[in-house]
Amino acid sequence: MPSAGHPDTADAVVVGGGTVGAWCAYFLRRAGLRVILLEKGILGQGASSRAAGVVRTQGGTPEAVRLGQWSRDFYLRQRGEIGIDSGFVAQGYLLPCFTEAEVAPARVRMAMQTALGVPVRWLGPAEVDELNPTLAPGLTLGGTFCADDGYITPPRNVTAYAVALAVSGVEVREHVTFRGLLRAGGRVTGVQTSAGPVAAGQVVLTGGPKLAEVGRLAGVRIPAGGARHQVAVTEPHPDLHPSRLPMVFDVAAGLYWRPEEGGLLFGMSNPEEPPGEAGGVDEAYLAAMRERLNRLVPVVTGLGLRRLWAATIDYTPDHLPIIGPALGPEGPEGGVTVACAGGAGMMWGPAVARIAADIACGGRSHVLDASALGLGRFDERGHSRLTADPIALPFPETTRAFPEMAPDQAPAG
Repeated sequence: MPSAGHPDTADAVVVGGGTVGAWCAYFLRRAGLRVILLEKGILGQGASSRAAGVVRTQGGTPEAVRLGQWSRDFYLRQRGEIGIDSGFVAQGYLLPCFTEAEVAPARVRMAMQTALGVPVRWLGPAEVDELNPTLAPGLTLGGTFCADDGYITPPRNVTAYAVALAVSGVEVREHVTFRGLLRAGGRVTGVQTSAGPVAAGQVVLTGGPKLAEVGRLAGVRIPAGGARHQVAVTEPHPDLHPSRLPMVFDVAAGLYWRPEEGGLLFGMSNPEEPPGEAGGVDEAYLAAMRERLNRLVPVVTGLGLRRLWAATIDYTPDHLPIIGPALGPEGPEGGVTVACAGGAGMMWGPAVARIAADIACGGRSHVLDASALGLGRFDERGHSRLTADPIALPFPETTRAFPEMAPDQAPAG
């Protein structure tokens, strides 16, 4: 905090202490900037600590592939860079096809992924059954598999970025709320917070499921929403040993699972549920999740649950991230960058954070050309001109991100 009579200043302010915001602040600090990170609660208290941790390079678009590749590589080099890591495990990821309609698109995606360097291969039905003996035999028509895909431990990821922020010298301000942008002469000069103003030449807006709300405070319309996502972990069972259990994503149904604590972690979202804060577990939908899982993985039938939770996770209308300059009423808002992982914070978060940091530093990112992933792809109703990522959780088709700003939500200045 500033001392009496001295202005509170930084080169950059990052709003939000989740995976995207925290890693972005770290990358900005590594670039030599003085960075203040604002978090209205405590680091990682949102979805970052309650995610499933999936890290997949088998993306549905070239951008998704590159984001997954960079993030995975970052997880692998973390220990050498900061002395701690997020616990990445290369478990292997199977995306099975249960119907003829799924086969052709899967093969097309595999060709695209292979061209980008992903070591993905096609497995026939017998190979799927051999690789995954817990899966009920004879159900699939084959599928794609990448042995390099895996998962991290989300709470350990929070620990990793908390350590990275501390050792790199980012000033973390917990329990401090962002209240808007400061402007002078038509330019952004900093932010207003619950603890007072901070002068800064660059501002990065993150916030996961709350990003639309953060945007409204800044005078920026951001089509990002929040939805309930349920995850559970079964009791242990010998047949669920990790050697018998690759990660699996039933793409058509939106159900995924992986090994966890000797049991099975599984998760799914309800696309019919309206956007909003997760108020608790939906027992009826949990039953539907378990019914599907029991049919595909019979050994879990009758197993109790060791853990069960519901988290609010972010999403975008096209299931792709948002990375780029903020767009105000007059066009691009100089000095303000928006960063959203679109519900894939563990899978894409580090890459999204790095790109946002690169943009804030005024340069192009070596991760990928993110010009098509900015706010300019959305029309006034929040509809994207891009084709949606076909390998995504089944989030709602709309967000509640574009209502007119109320007078008390006008940008601070």
